[in-house]
Amino acid sequence: MGLRERLGRPVENNKKPEKGKSQEAAPSPAVMEMQSAFQELKGRMHYKVIDQVDLGRLAKLEDEVAGRELETAIKTVLENENVSLPQQEREQLVLEIRHEVLGLGPLEPLLADETISEIMCNSYDRIYIEQNGRLTKAPIRFRDDAHLLKIIDKIATAVGRRVDESSPMVDARLADGSRVNAIIPPLALDGPALTIRKFSKDPLQVEDMVRFGSISRATAKVMEGVVKARLNVIISGGTGSGKTTLLNVFSSFIPPNERIVTVEDSAELQLQQEHVVRLETRPPNIEGHGEVTMRDLVKNCLRMRPDRIVVGECRSGEALDMMQAMSTGHDGSLTTIHANSPRDCISRLETLVSMGGLEISEKAIRRQIASALDVIVQVARLSDGTRKVISFSEVTGMESDTVTLQEIFRYEQTGVDAMGNVKGHFGPTGIRPAFAGKLAAHGFDLDADLFGDDNFRRG
Repeated sequence: MGLRERLGRPVENNKKPEKGKSQEAAPSPAVMEMQSAFQELKGRMHYKVIDQVDLGRLAKLEDEVAGRELETAIKTVLENENVSLPQQEREQLVLEIRHEVLGLGPLEPLLADETISEIMCNSYDRIYIEQNGRLTKAPIRFRDDAHLLKIIDKIATAVGRRVDESSPMVDARLADGSRVNAIIPPLALDGPALTIRKFSKDPLQVEDMVRFGSISRATAKVMEGVVKARLNVIISGGTGSGKTTLLNVFSSFIPPNERIVTVEDSAELQLQQEHVVRLETRPPNIEGHGEVTMRDLVKNCLRMRPDRIVVGECRSGEALDMMQAMSTGHDGSLTTIHANSPRDCISRLETLVSMGGLEISEKAIRRQIASALDVIVQVARLSDGTRKVISFSEVTGMESDTVTLQEIFRYEQTGVDAMGNVKGHFGPTGIRPAFAGKLAAHGFDLDADLFGDDNFRRG
């Protein structure tokens, strides 16, 4: 057993925890002392290695070449310092120092694990991960708050953002597009907090989602027709429900000869087409100037001759500009919104459009929404951690003062098995959508049986 395994291994403790106390066994004083000694050694070696190498030059080299040069420098420092460690622990120390210098320190093993979808650092010594839809505590930690703050600053600086007492919150991204949020004291009371939502190196395709049971094959076929027929789509769902993943899947159906402009707070979309222009907001500088908002970018992208506009998420007044763009020739646009149901999506859109600052009556706002939107796709994260499309609805127009919807497909949950896995089935509701004619005009003549409720249990 290696030193790191011994350091991270909890001491057996058969004593029942007191009511309300954590059931995690605390390390013994001996283990804590060993752990502290290893961290102190790693920190000392880290600074000596930095003195030996030119970090600016390393940053310009390819990862493999930089890694080899850094590894050589680390081994040289260890030899000069006469550090005596068994081979396994020595290799572990080299690896961790390499992660500190070239990567994100203790987070590197978690970032490399493709089964982990989210990393949540509540404090320097309480790190949790989401794996296969379930939360567990990770067997790693930072040295202290300063160590975690250093990693946060490294992430923010890489994308031109900053985090300090005057700007204690930051949204950023990693090189692979993973979304990062960090918040530090004085807003975070227990020390810096870091959240990383990872994105797969190989974006999910529609076949993957069908195989995972996230959507039915019939729904996937209609999705493809909706995009190619240039209908306007909004993907609705809660936090972590898979809105961005589904937006990527929808965008994969956009023909490669169309010009796409994406607008995001933090660039994370993984579009596969070549003709893509990516825009990203910018926070204000230290003097409070220079901010570029989502609304500014949405307005600007209308002047860029886009065939498609893809907005990562509507959160504020940009919803008004997005609805106007959808209604005035920029059809086939895609966006997402936080909402719990298709009807809630309409209500939330009304609120966001009203934040645009124009004096518009509620009825006029609803008419704008009914005119702009064609399809609302509702996604959800179920109790077992799986993410599914639970509703596929068509916006059919207005009746009196109400935007009318009709559900085309839905997911019905029938129960939960003994392992806690959700059971249910996809299927059509028996309503043929009004947009079927438009799809047929674009070469998608959908079989009438596709929308028959006799297919409901077949999915």
